[in-house]
Amino acid sequence: MIHPALRGEGVWKAAEPWVPGPTPILVTTYRPDPAQPSVVAYVAWIRSSATQLALYPGYKGPGPTTLPRGPMEVPQSARWRLLATFNSGFYAKDAPGGFYVRPFLYEPFVRGLATVVAYKDGHVDVGGWSAGPRPGPSVVMARQNLPLFVDRGRANPALNVSEEWGFTLHGAPAVWRTGLGTDGQGNLIYVAAPEQTAPSLARILIHAGAVRAMELDINPEWPIFVTYAGRGARSPTMFVANPNQIPERFLSPSKKDFFAVYQRITRGNPGAPYR
Repeated sequence: MIHPALRGEGVWKAAEPWVPGPTPILVTTYRPDPAQPSVVAYVAWIRSSATQLALYPGYKGPGPTTLPRGPMEVPQSARWRLLATFNSGFYAKDAPGGFYVRPFLYEPFVRGLATVVAYKDGHVDVGGWSAGPRPGPSVVMARQNLPLFVDRGRANPALNVSEEWGFTLHGAPAVWRTGLGTDGQGNLIYVAAPEQTAPSLARILIHAGAVRAMELDINPEWPIFVTYAGRGARSPTMFVANPNQIPERFLSPSKKDFFAVYQRITRGNPGAPYR
């Protein structure tokens, strides 16, 4: 997008070279706006066929509940195959929407809202919710956050109404924003960048290859994407350079819900690493 490119800009690299087989996660950075050459976008591509996506409630997010919240951190029993962790969406009080981690329905689902879904057969998707208030038996986790940001490779026309896409710090239109999408082959794409409006974040997601995408959390406190240098969550590393976060964020109880990406194991049936 900007020439000359910085060293390594736009070049994909393996986030976990210690994992055998097809690379599960690729990461890169690039400068998306020639008018703001100091702004860097962080992009992670997650190979769905080689990974398993999990969702964990935090001790305050998504919202008040009488249901068990689970470990509220990456479980010790699952850390041996942990690949990455990243932020989720808004608190339920700020953006009502569904939240489900089998077998618990923390918040009912709303038809039409953007939803990331993981299924029993291992595949994941991001799209508009067309089912009822409770996911069906094939779903192991699902999380909603606002309407779709991107659909069929095009930005939602409503993105220009900035107040519809979250309350920003001090009312600034351009803040840290994050999003999650899926490409044409069903792989996930995570994006985080500072100084973003809703339309500019959508452009980054589309440029990165997302055909459908949703906004995740916004504002400086929340964006985070962590990778790990070895089995057992060894040497956590901040991919997203956010000074408001720490690499060990999800290795102890987390205030807000979050996603974890695991190496998919096809033999031995290790089960879903949710509890």
